[in-house]
Parts: sequence; structure tokens; C-alpha cells
Amino acid sequence: MNHSTDLFSNVLSRQIWQSKYRYCEAGQIVDQSIQDSWRRVAKALSVAERDANAWEHAFYQMLEGFRFLPGGRILAGAGIPHQVTLFNCFVMGAIEDSIDGIFDALKEGALTMQQGGGVGYDFSNLRPQGTRAKRVGGIASGPVSFMRIWDSMCATLLSTGVRRGAMMATLRCDHPDIERFIRAKQDQRELRHFNLSVLVTDALMEAVETDAEWPLIFPAQHLDESNDAIIERNWCSNLPIPCRVVRTIRARDLWDMITRANYEYAEPGVLFIDRINQENNLAYREYISATNPCGEIPLPPYGACDLGSINLTQFVLDPFTETARLDLDGIIDTTGTAVRFMDNVIDVSQFPLPQQHHQAQGTRRVGLGITGLADMLLMLGLSYQGEAARQQAAQVMQTICLTAYRSSIALAKEKGSFPLLNKSHYLAAPFIRRLPEDIHAGIAQQGIRNSHLLAVAPTGTISLLANNISSGIEPVFQWDYQRRILQENGEFAAYKLEDYAAWLWRKTQGEAPRPDYFVDSSMLQPADHLAMQAAVQPWVDNAISKTINIPADYPYESFKDIYQLAYHAGLKGCTTFRPNPVTGSILASNGEPSRQCCTPEREAD
Repeated sequence: MNHSTDLFSNVLSRQIWQSKYRYCEAGQIVDQSIQDSWRRVAKALSVAERDANAWEHAFYQMLEGFRFLPGGRILAGAGIPHQVTLFNCFVMGAIEDSIDGIFDALKEGALTMQQGGGVGYDFSNLRPQGTRAKRVGGIASGPVSFMRIWDSMCATLLSTGVRRGAMMATLRCDHPDIERFIRAKQDQRELRHFNLSVLVTDALMEAVETDAEWPLIFPAQHLDESNDAIIERNWCSNLPIPCRVVRTIRARDLWDMITRANYEYAEPGVLFIDRINQENNLAYREYISATNPCGEIPLPPYGACDLGSINLTQFVLDPFTETARLDLDGIIDTTGTAVRFMDNVIDVSQFPLPQQHHQAQGTRRVGLGITGLADMLLMLGLSYQGEAARQQAAQVMQTICLTAYRSSIALAKEKGSFPLLNKSHYLAAPFIRRLPEDIHAGIAQQGIRNSHLLAVAPTGTISLLANNISSGIEPVFQWDYQRRILQENGEFAAYKLEDYAAWLWRKTQGEAPRPDYFVDSSMLQPADHLAMQAAVQPWVDNAISKTINIPADYPYESFKDIYQLAYHAGLKGCTTFRPNPVTGSILASNGEPSRQCCTPEREAD
């Protein structure tokens, strides 16, 4: 029997490894076992070290038993002799409002996706539909029409056998085409390879609360002269520029359009863009207007997400007993090694574009997160929606955050700080100011290796790989269900799945009924989701990918305040999912994934 079968509790987890992460060359299997995959990755990442042998051993120990789950591109691509990127996703450069600029940006996206990276774009720079360009006098077709070209490009790459694509499109809430953007995916044939998010400003939230009028605007320099009013706004930059008011609508009407679209069609999501920029450790030198496709890494132009997650289920001692507890020392050790591992990814990875390489080397951003949180809570005897569970989640994230920052300071002493560090400006960043004094002193003395260190990704596919643990900070979806997975031959195969904590309960407790604290997503209220995300967010310097599952029969009157609650809870973004005719369910009754670009099973695979 293949030794790797001992590590998989279900057939699908083994199939995920075999089809996505096992290295084969010219039809020959190179990775004979999952341990071979871990050895390949550990060896590839250790070449950035002076003592490569010692760190290869340390990295392997961290990977062994699924204790640490690197982003899917790392697991699939590290140590293979092909030109691939180890970064899951990128935010692309600003799209210049010209035909040349648009198609240059399209080409850059195609080259990035060809190497396996998902892409995020802000389309706010494109003139609204129906406006006339100053230079050539043509009539603009608007951002949504050009998004269709990107969607076709992604579909074409998929047809060539390239890894399935993921794209994020964002648009400012004051762009004159914002209503078209909100409605764009209400036709199930449109933009199926995109996730959409509205960039919501503090000004819109204030206008909604005061029932004010809301001006829809665009930079005046790109529009014909007219008698329309001029106001100044920070349009896709830190600097205010004159913008022409194209028309005015009621803020609450726009907000209701956003929330109703979410209720009926599950898109677009919401990014609180002012908070993202205010909380950015590098706000002194960059402006962010887009994220990776699932939203956990807000990035500047050409930024990349270097992802990895600590599997919390592997650090529970004596699960389901009165002495169940968390091995915090083990989490601390793993965090330190993981920061070094992920920092090395920046040095050993290929990059589709030189601009991406320059940006990654300049900031050395990483996104270390957690997965298996809900299963960990169950193993400790805690119910996901309880205050004790939120306190435990916050303690874990705090431990990882502080350890990651201290580890990055130690790495800076050994290897140097990230090149774009300005210590005085960096130390003044709000997130950094909230960290303990020893971290402030360490940065002041030694610098820091990585500008950002934490992110909570959906971890859908890699969590399936690790025996179907709960994904990211999501609750358990269902205890057992069937999944239909598309095979390499183009046919679907059905797999029966059981949640890891439920499987472990059955394995250790026999036929004893599951306790009341075993709750799945169908038993939670939206407020429970928001409260968990809010408990973890203070210790995450990037962002959190979180989907609030909404029952199909949940009334709109109860739903409509979710995004305002998320805003007031201090979150950077929010996504909801309610089953609907266009996108289906997260898992349909036949076990097929929904028709979304980025379901919770998608990223970071």
C-alpha cells in the first residue's frame, strides 16, 4: 500500500493531491507520496538559506502531517523545472484610459494567468459609458464592456488547459457606471470568471446614514468641458484631483441597490477602501484600490500574494476531552518557521512580469493565516457562535501576529529589511502603533523583513487536501455531503465527504451522539459570522476572506443591514452568499460547486 494513503482520511483528499499537487513529468510520476511533495517543496525553499540542509529539515517538519499548508501554487510549483509562479494571485497595474493602455493591461493579465496567477483589477480609471474623450472625440463604452474582454481572455486560457482562472474587478462607488457594475452579473452568462467588489468610501457610508445626495464623478481631465460642477476627490491615488460631477443620485438608493444585488445574486461584494488604505502599513508610499480574487490581500499595482496557513486542528491536544487544550508553543514555533519559509518564496519564485518581481522584492509582503478554525473550536468543546470561541480565535490570531512580527524583525537582523522601509513612517502606521512596545523597539533598531505578515485566505482546496478541515475562519459547512469533482478526462466523479472534526469524533467516540456545540453554517445567524471576523481582524494586517452564508428563506429586511454592521465592526470588506437562480448554491443538491469564479473551494489552491 502507498505510504501516503495513511495520511488521508478520505478518497477525495488523496485525489486532490494526485491531480493538483503531485509532480509528474512527461507522464512519469516523480512524487510517489505526499511526503515526496513535502520534501520537494522543503528543498526548493531552503536554497535561499546559508544552511540549506538544516532549513530543509525544518521546513519538512513544518509541512509534515499538514501542520502548515502553503498556498497551492507553492505546493504545486516549488522545485519543478518549469516557468511557474509560486504566488497565487496578483493585483495588476493601473489601466490607462486609452485603447493602447487597456490592451496592454489585458496582455499583462493574460501572461500572469498563463503562469497560474489569479489577477485583480481596478476598472475605475476607465471613462463612463457615453462620455466623449477629449483627445480623439470617441464615445466611451464604459468599464463593464471592457471587463467582457478580460472575461473572454480568461475563458480562452481555460480552454487551453491552463489552471482555471480567477479575477477580481473593483469599481469606485462614485464612478458614473457604478449601477451597471452592480447589475453586471445578474445575467448568468455575463462575467462568470470575475468576482466583483464595490470600493465603498467613508463618504458614502456617511451619506447613507444622513440620507444625502451622492455625486457620481470622474476626473475632469478625461472629459469634455461642460458646465458640470467640479469637486476634488482622491481618485485612485493619495492625492486629490479635480473631478467633474456627471450626475447625482440618492446615496440610500445606491446602497439599497448594492445590498439587494447581494441578496438576490450574491454579488458584488463590498470593500471599505478608505479603511483599507488608512490601515495599510505602507500608506506612506502606496495607494490600494484592488485586492486578489478572494479579497484577503489588498495590494498596490503589481502586488503579489504569498500565502500560507497554519492548520489549527493539528495543535489541539486531547481533543473532545475535559483536558482539551491548544498547543500554543507549537503554534509559535510553526509561525516562526512559516515566516521564514514564506519570505524565501519571494526569492525563489518566478514572476510573470518584471514589475511584479520589483514590487515583491521591494515590500516582501506575505500573508500567513489560519485554517481549520471551526474544527479546532469543536475539538476544544466550543461552539462557533459563542463568546468563548471568539476569544479563543482572537488569542490564536494574536499569538500568530505577534510571533510573526518578532520573527520578521529577527530575519531583518540576519538578512536585511524590506528595501522600501521608512522606519519613522512605518512605525506611525495605525496597525503598527497598536502592537506591543518590544516590537516598536525591534523595528526601530533592527528594521523588519516584511511589510505585511498576516492574511486569512479561504484555503478551500488545500483544506480539502488536509482531510477536509473547515476552511479559513469559516464555520463547518455541513457534517457530511457529496461533492462532484471534474476529472482530468472531463467527466464528473462523486465523492462522499465528512468534516474532519465530525470524522475525528466518530473515530474517537464511536457512535456517541455529537454534542450540542457541534453547529454548522445552517445553524448560524449572519451576526455570528460578523462577530467571528471582527474578533480576528485586529490581529490581521492584510485582510480576511469571509463569506457569510445566508439561508434562501432569510428575509431581506433582516439582511439589508449586514454591510453597515460590517462597516461599524471595523472590517475591511464583506461578502455574503445566499442561494439564488444565477449562481446556484455553494454546493448544489447534486454536489456540484456553484457557478461562481471563486467559491470557498477555490482560493488559495
